[in-house]
Amino acid sequence: MYQYDFYDQALVDQRVRQFRDQVERYQNGELSEEEFLPLRLQNGLYLQKHAYMLRVAIPYGTLSSRQLRTLAEIAQTYDRGYGHFTTRQNIQFNWIELNQVPDILDKLASVEMHSIQTSGNCVRNVTTEAFAGVAADEIIDPRPFAEIIRQWSTINPEFLFLPRKFKIAVSSSTEDRAAVRTHDIGLYLYRDHPDDEVKLEVMAGGGLGRTPIISQSLKKDLSWRDLLTYLEAVLRVYNRHGRRDNKYKARIKILVKSIGVEAFSEEVEKEWQLIKSSPGELTEEELNRVASHFGNENYINATYSNYEQQLVENSDFANWIAINTHEHIHQGYLSVIISTKTGPENPPGDVNAEQMRAIADLADTYSFGEIRVTHEQNLVIPSIHKKDLYAFWNGLKDTRMAATNIGMLTDMITCPGGDYCSLANAKSIPVAAAIQKKFNSSSQLQNIGALSLNISGCMNACAHHHIGNIGILGVDKNGAEWYQITIGGEQGIDARLGKVIGPSFGAQDVPDVIDKIVDVYLAHREEDESFSSTVDRIGIAPFKEKVYSISVEVEA
Repeated sequence: MYQYDFYDQALVDQRVRQFRDQVERYQNGELSEEEFLPLRLQNGLYLQKHAYMLRVAIPYGTLSSRQLRTLAEIAQTYDRGYGHFTTRQNIQFNWIELNQVPDILDKLASVEMHSIQTSGNCVRNVTTEAFAGVAADEIIDPRPFAEIIRQWSTINPEFLFLPRKFKIAVSSSTEDRAAVRTHDIGLYLYRDHPDDEVKLEVMAGGGLGRTPIISQSLKKDLSWRDLLTYLEAVLRVYNRHGRRDNKYKARIKILVKSIGVEAFSEEVEKEWQLIKSSPGELTEEELNRVASHFGNENYINATYSNYEQQLVENSDFANWIAINTHEHIHQGYLSVIISTKTGPENPPGDVNAEQMRAIADLADTYSFGEIRVTHEQNLVIPSIHKKDLYAFWNGLKDTRMAATNIGMLTDMITCPGGDYCSLANAKSIPVAAAIQKKFNSSSQLQNIGALSLNISGCMNACAHHHIGNIGILGVDKNGAEWYQITIGGEQGIDARLGKVIGPSFGAQDVPDVIDKIVDVYLAHREEDESFSSTVDRIGIAPFKEKVYSISVEVEA
């Protein structure tokens, strides 16, 4: 993984000193609340319902075991013993005291971490898929390109005060596991032929929130050398023409939609021609410098006959392997997904300090000391040899994190919702817990098969409910919490938005509603047919008929 150089470390250390001074001046009354607000947001510090929340950047979702142990220490020392992993591959601490934030940032800086640009109208944390560099269906390792974008966009003065926040995702697998098409800019890396130069397809204008839009292709056949200059051209056009009079219409998706992708592309092309051959053009030397930090694992060739025997002898282990692992590019290895959705008592995405330390130890013992954060709020150990998987699984069981549910209904993406967030209209965590209680049988989950369910507490859609096979949106109706249901959403290369099935429901009825929706799917699906494909084929009418025929409290 990438290691800070002198300039990286100097920048982060300087930011810590600056913010320490800003906090002291604010607490001494030298800065007003209005003056302090943009300063704290630039350092990822939000004021939530009960306390300050600090969002820590995890670039493209990659952590070292040392960094994860530091996050555990922060959780235990400064928070309430846990952290919350997000869909943008970051981590949030929900119970932070303001006067302790500079010390937390100092501790983060000591292990090459920070919270810079995790908030504000700037380029946010660059994301990619959690199996980058080891996925069997990968074309090119996207991590060096994500790192180059990170370095370019961090404290870039031209793009620190955009009309609104700006999110970039990179993918280079046949299956898009980074939700590229719901980002402001999405990048697909590819080659026309195995020995050809790397190219990019640039997707623009994606985003969810109150106006959900799937991105459109902006440019194909872009040389990797032109990555930064073309991104700069896009951001310049957005900076110049994006709405600043209405924050609800300020995202690039609104600009692209209003003028059309062709007109937007023409504007970008004009801007790009002015800077295309500038010093921003990438070189082989720079790409090789960054790429040298990735892919240095010392993979071994070893027998794993004991693994085959363990699969036969232990059905629980075999089931966990089938559901919680991912095919690896190197023979003899698998990637392991650790579910954070371990039961009704554990909010999705939450991991406590004890578990963080245990996972760091397991990553050191059985892998290469690296942990990834997924878009689905889970954790990944990217490379474990098959001979070590049984021991690793037993270690996970000791940490109470061996839940076998990846990709299934209880592997929910859930925002913190009304329990924490001052923007939320409704609570998400209790609804997730109730659904987990309803679907608590492993045989039941396996019979349903792969099915994504996402729960957002408001229209900001932090849990990406629009692209869940089943989406749940918390809404406020005259001070009461209600939940709107969508079905048929999908993430990936062929991403699509779910459709609202009808009036919203009271919280107590949501688990039964989900049960009825699943019943319709099971009754109508054809062999190996996905949930969204079934919805496409039969439409939403059978789901509506089933759901609204039961006795539930429905919004008028």
